[in-house]
Parts: sequence; C-alpha cells; structure tokens
Amino acid sequence: MDIYDLVDAINGELIGNVDFFSIDGFTGKFTFLNDSHTGDIVIRHWINADGVEIAFNKNIACLITQTPKDGAIEMAKKLSFPLIITDNIELANAYALSHTIKKFSPDSTNVVVTGTNGKSTTSHLIYHILNNAGHRVLTNTDSESEFNTLIDPMVSKLISDEVTENGDLDYLVIEVSEVQGWLGNLMENHAALMSEAVNPKVGVITNIAMDHIGLVNSIDEVFDEIKAVPDAIGDGICVLNHDDELVMKLSAKNPFYISMNELSEDNAVYFNEDKVIYGNEIILTIDDLPFKGNHFIQNILSAVAACISLGIDMDDIVEGVKSYKPLNRRFAKLNDEPLIFDDFAHNPDGIKSTISETIKLLKPNQKLHLVCAIRGSRGVEINKLNVEAIVESMNDNIELSLSSSNDVVNDLNYVEDEERKVFFDVLNENNIEYTHYDNLKDCLSEVYKKSQNGDIILLIGAQGMDPAESLLKDII
Repeated sequence: MDIYDLVDAINGELIGNVDFFSIDGFTGKFTFLNDSHTGDIVIRHWINADGVEIAFNKNIACLITQTPKDGAIEMAKKLSFPLIITDNIELANAYALSHTIKKFSPDSTNVVVTGTNGKSTTSHLIYHILNNAGHRVLTNTDSESEFNTLIDPMVSKLISDEVTENGDLDYLVIEVSEVQGWLGNLMENHAALMSEAVNPKVGVITNIAMDHIGLVNSIDEVFDEIKAVPDAIGDGICVLNHDDELVMKLSAKNPFYISMNELSEDNAVYFNEDKVIYGNEIILTIDDLPFKGNHFIQNILSAVAACISLGIDMDDIVEGVKSYKPLNRRFAKLNDEPLIFDDFAHNPDGIKSTISETIKLLKPNQKLHLVCAIRGSRGVEINKLNVEAIVESMNDNIELSLSSSNDVVNDLNYVEDEERKVFFDVLNENNIEYTHYDNLKDCLSEVYKKSQNGDIILLIGAQGMDPAESLLKDII
C-alpha cells in the first residue's frame, strides 16, 4: 500500500514525510502506540509531540490522528516523521478494519450485529454456536463491552494478532454500535461505515430504540444512523426484527425475519406457543433455551437466523443454543435464596423489558426488590428516560432502591448532581417511594438484609452496577 492511497482513503493530510517511516514499509498491522512495533500504523484520536517522538523511536510506519496538539505537527516536521491528520478518525478505523480483514482473514465468512439492545448477547451466541460446531471464530464482543466500540483500532489488532498467533479464521462476528461518538460529537453513519468495512455475508439488526442521548436526541436520529446499514450489508442476508416497527421500515435486499409471533414468510424463524419454529418445523422448545425472557428469546432467534443464513447445520445450531452460557450481567442469576438477577439494563427499552420479565417470575405475596444504579456522567436526558421507564414499570409489589455507586465508579462514571436530581424529581412527581444510597455496597447490604426467601432482587444499570456480583459475594 502506498502512503498516499491511505491518505486519500481517509480524507487526510500528510505532513512530516512523504513515505512510510520504517525501512521495510508497512507491516499491514494497525494498532495502539504502546503495542506498536516496527512498521505498524498507529491510530489515535489525539497525539502530542511526545507521542510523535515515541512513534519515531519505535520506528513505526506512520501515525494517524484527528487532533494533533502540543507541538505534534512541529515535532513530525522536525523528525521528518509521517503524520496523517484526518477530520474523521472513524474513516481511519473503518479503513484499518477493512484492510486488516482483507490481509489477515480474506477467506473468512463475516457477520455484523448492530441495534440498540441485544447486540452483545446475539453476537456472543452466534460466536458460541459456530465455535461449538468446531469452527475457528473471532468476535469483538466481551462481557464488559470493551472491544466493540470500533472508535479505535482494537478490532483490527485483535484480528491480526489472532491470525498471526493461531492461524486462519473461518468466521468473524463483529458487533457494531448503532450510534457512536467521541467527546460528545456524533460520528455520523458509523454503523453503516463499519458494517461495510466488514463485508458481511450476514448482518443482524436487533432493534431501534433510544440510547446515547446527546449524540442523538430523538428516535428519528437513531433511525437515520441505522437506515444505511442494509445497503452496507449489500447482497448479504439481513436479519430483521419483525416485531420492531422502525426496523421494518428498513429496506434490505435479502431480508430474513425473526419474531415472537407466528410468521408466514419462508425466510423467517419465530417463537410461538413456547417453541422456536423454522420452516414449519419445531427446532427448539422453551425448556431448551438458556434465557426465558422475551427480549432474550429475540436475541436467540436473531442468532439462530444468522446461523441458518450462514448455512450451519441445524443440529449444530440447536446444540449451540442448548449449551450456551450467558455473558456476565445478561440476566445472570447470582443467588438462589433470595433469588438475585443481574442485568445490564441501561436504557429505557432494556429497563422495561427486564423488569417485565422479572415480574413474571414473582409468585403471590412475593416482592421484587429493584436496585438501580444511576448512570453517571451520561447526562440528564438518558437518566430522565431511564427513570421514566422505571415509573412505567412500577407496581405495588416492587420496592425501589437507587445507588450512585460512589464507592466503585471512577471519574468517567461519577453521578453528577443534576443526574441524581432528575431521578429524584421524576419519582417524587409520580409518588414513587424509593431509598437512595451514595455507595453501592451499602445499597446491596441493606436490600439483602430486608429481603425474604421467595423475594426476588433485580440489579439493573450500567457501569455503576458492574461490581455488584463481587460485592454480593462478601455480603452473602
């Protein structure tokens, strides 16, 4: 690859040198500065003069950044080191992903999964089915969602490292955020850009709902971010949630539908009367499924549909579903008496679905202790929508506790006063009783003490609830 091909592809400006810096040119690997070696390319949202000097001393091929600061440009010129500046760093990461797949995994069959809810569970289940069937698979989905942002070269690095160390891949399953941004600025068309870079044979769109408030501020804006994904999937098969009104407005060349209701289409898998049905055949029953809640069953249907679309043997699909162990914090059962569930419900749809499914498990005279971690440093709007979802879900059998989780979160997830206040205001306006705790450990201890055998404790929230399982081990 010529350096000017790279510059043109990412709408960049080249300064400091007119060629790759390392004597052997570009290795083909995109990575991070700390992990870089001779001939690699490093992508960073920002770089300063010290970073340029480190890159120079490491003999990497070039640096790509969106924000050069503190003398970075001057240092690149002084050292005659190639620095590419782009206004859209997502173009660089999409190019890195596409280039990496073509170089390191050109023969793999690729899958992308996007949507507001259920991406991680769907991606990980597809990965498990394929892996359990004996295929070599890589996914960027992990329990803490560290590798699925695609706003840095992490996935490109994962792919090149995996192939270099362990050999060729049969499948790539790439989770793509439906909305993405950096420092409060929306990366427009992110989902379609990254999906196209993967060149998928199958794409999955789970649903379209509100999240990422501030980057997008209406459901129409979320739809605008997702509507180009079917075009990016192109001739591939596009798995669509038939139960989602906005998803059904998308135009896909080769759709495959999933639903919690009976469908007449041949290109569909659906759940009806406690059975998963495809082609008029029962392939799984409710007792076979690792999850029983409706929104999780939708994820199972999406994974099954994706694997059918890939041509995987039905026996392997069924065995993969039956043997699946959920990701952490995906309606995970943490205790039996009292029954404690932990779920990464962090936006309105996720909150309402998870509470609704838990209520179904309650027997007469049992109580649901709902414990919610307020989302820290995510803004007033998403917290207002979240607490309104809680209000909508409340009934007389639910006792609500809130945590700001000051004892377990870092500065990036600290609950601001206005975020806490909007929770209190909405609850007070709706005459909902609640107890608030500054610290998560205190919250969990008190809720556990007052719960009775037969009660259910449901833990919901994002980063502020992540350490709950480890804290509960000490408490219990």
